[in-house]
Amino acid sequence: MTLEDSTDRRRYLNSRATMETMLSLGVVPIVNENDTVATDEIRYGDNDRLAAQVAVTVGADVLVLLSDVDGFYSGNPHTDPAARRFETVERITPEIEAMAGEGVSGLSKGGMITKLMAARVATDAGCAMAITLGSPMNPLRGLEEGADATWFLAQTDPQAARKRWIAAMKPRGELCVDAGAARALAEGKSLLPAGITAVHGRFGRGDPVAILSPDGARLGLGLTRYTAEEARAITGRKSADIEAILGYKGRATLIHRDDMVL
Repeated sequence: MTLEDSTDRRRYLNSRATMETMLSLGVVPIVNENDTVATDEIRYGDNDRLAAQVAVTVGADVLVLLSDVDGFYSGNPHTDPAARRFETVERITPEIEAMAGEGVSGLSKGGMITKLMAARVATDAGCAMAITLGSPMNPLRGLEEGADATWFLAQTDPQAARKRWIAAMKPRGELCVDAGAARALAEGKSLLPAGITAVHGRFGRGDPVAILSPDGARLGLGLTRYTAEEARAITGRKSADIEAILGYKGRATLIHRDDMVL
């Protein structure tokens, strides 16, 4: 699966809003690659890289992988007494990659190499990552209190990385805005339904859409929080009217400024 695929991308973009809602209600969402409902089209190959992709998608600042070892070592600590643990990995170099060894063979997936691959995905998107021992009670609290671990440092600002990711997407539709909305966008504000004058194309929640000025010039690209049908229904209307029109309480913004590139 790749995030260039519209269905898969929408699935993961929608997960961001879903997770935010669940967490606000005290619910912990669980995403697992190798469970009984996994199918070939959504299989990553291991939970390490799946965790990294989810962390990047939801804009997490930190990803923690719980392992059977307390960090990343220069060799296999189970078989090499001389192997040393890294406190911090500032950058994943070819030398670091060589220390990870090979992945697990057979039907089993994972190993330290997949954790290193996850670290590359996460840190390249601005998300720091830690590997620590998962067997003790309350391992996350232990990590917070200084338990042994290896920290992989983020290579960029997460918001800048997210903006670059959005800018590289192919739009699935277009939103035409009025002059007032165009000025508001230039001032760094989000796009509200009241500023929309027309909706073109077919798209779902989380899909990228182009934002067009009153004269048809492209102003930017953003991830919509509504489907094309929903967007048409609330075009030109105030955010306070959304619930009455759609029959449920929706988001006040059609495209949030954090999900927009101008």
